[in-house]
Amino acid sequence: MKQFSALFQQLDQTTRTTVKITALADYFTRASEADRLWTIALFSGRRPRRVITTARLREWAAERAGQPLWLFEECYPIVGDLAETIALFLPPAAQHSDSDLAGWITALIGISQAPEPDRKAFVLDAWDRLDTSERFLFNKLITGGFRVGVSQKLMTRALARATGRDEADLAHRLMGDWTPETTTWHSLIEANDPSAAASRPYPFYLAHGLDGEADDLGEPSAWHAEWKWDGIRGQLITRAGDHFVWSRGEELMTDRFPEFARARDFLPDGTVIDGEILAWDGTAPMPFSALQKRIGRKSVPKSVLREAPVTMLAYDLLEQDGQDIRARPFHERRAALAGLMGSLPPDAPLRLSPSLAFADWSALAQLRDRARDHRAEGVMIKRKDAPYLVGRKRGDWWKWKLDPLTIDAVMIYAQAGHGRRATLYTDFTFAVWSGNDLVPFTKAYSGLTDAEFRKITAWVKKNTLQRFGPVRQVRPELVFEIAFEGIQPSSRHKSGIALRFPRMARWRHDKPVQEANTLDDLNEILRLYGQ
Repeated sequence: MKQFSALFQQLDQTTRTTVKITALADYFTRASEADRLWTIALFSGRRPRRVITTARLREWAAERAGQPLWLFEECYPIVGDLAETIALFLPPAAQHSDSDLAGWITALIGISQAPEPDRKAFVLDAWDRLDTSERFLFNKLITGGFRVGVSQKLMTRALARATGRDEADLAHRLMGDWTPETTTWHSLIEANDPSAAASRPYPFYLAHGLDGEADDLGEPSAWHAEWKWDGIRGQLITRAGDHFVWSRGEELMTDRFPEFARARDFLPDGTVIDGEILAWDGTAPMPFSALQKRIGRKSVPKSVLREAPVTMLAYDLLEQDGQDIRARPFHERRAALAGLMGSLPPDAPLRLSPSLAFADWSALAQLRDRARDHRAEGVMIKRKDAPYLVGRKRGDWWKWKLDPLTIDAVMIYAQAGHGRRATLYTDFTFAVWSGNDLVPFTKAYSGLTDAEFRKITAWVKKNTLQRFGPVRQVRPELVFEIAFEGIQPSSRHKSGIALRFPRMARWRHDKPVQEANTLDDLNEILRLYGQ
């Protein structure tokens, strides 16, 4: 654990990419194969399952420190991170441990099904044998909340330097349904494994957001445009007589979308399609809320399959007849995709994402303005001669989203943030008027500067009406413009409305509280743009 702890501190103490790559490459050269494998897993989101509740960890930490639980609870919001609070709250370790990262994780997995007294004894013993920085990481492993400022791209570059292997090949290898419990360093990084290759998706190519107008992109004839759909980005794979569905987040979602099982009947073996998975009513996309019913499920009941059938709107072909064609220009891949889609049966759960014809950028801007009529978020603009790259590369793919919807609302509750914002009030509940009453309708915690959050924090401390645990009810005096991407009816909220991706666009110093919007205004937005 000491070696991994030293790596974590190196990564945590710098924002320079070159320094992080050097530290990771050195670690991948010196660490044991088991530790290397678990490090890759942790940094790519493959964390062990949580084996102990945070409530129990708080109780045990207070008990071991010989302090009342209320004192721990008072410290937690100041530190802002549970794992760090525990590490700092505990007395110094009385022993030491030479166990490595893989050893601790294996032990954690081993006690996951043990009775609670045995799990408690294991945790207390670990705390007593680890120093503060090691305890912090151990606590992260226990809670399943392990995060570090290392992107998969950065880690892949470090692996390429350490192993001498091709970066693109490594990026491909790291995708897929693997864990350190199901593979080895040799199998994952070094060996030729045809069985794993059958299900493995390609790293996704991601677009940059286009700010302002599109005129700076040059000649319009060099570009292809299509709708930016509001669904789940995915890859549909048919290989070795089977099919696989992967999300952009590298999650295997085949079982959640059984409609695609028929892909084996009409797609040639050795085909990989990039597209958007949408709930589909037979002729057009359904609201995103319909698709949400299926996202979090491991198995989908028949009633949901009937209510929210899905299709994939395909917009790129990555593999054809078993050959990787990502290096070919987009217009060639698109033509091959169109030919493939033209041969599908009418009832296939797969169709070509339509192109948008435009003579100039102003014409495309006019199409973009009508995106919500098509249940789209805006338009995608792709250079016709561009290859399909890995990650977010600037210049060839752009997403030109609609301006967000907005509403002016009154802040009525405030709560402190976490991490570096643990001393600031950053998480707010907002309300709109319904007659003479303020009705809460959304929460938001992003969009403002630290300086603004500091001013609001000072105001909250002076204008608190009541406290409910960490939440403060405040005087209804501050108005904020809330931006959001979508709106839908909701039986879970008192307002009857739920927003997608709400955030604070600006603090309306110029607007008195009486001029904030009303619930009727929200319902009108729902009528016009509801999903």
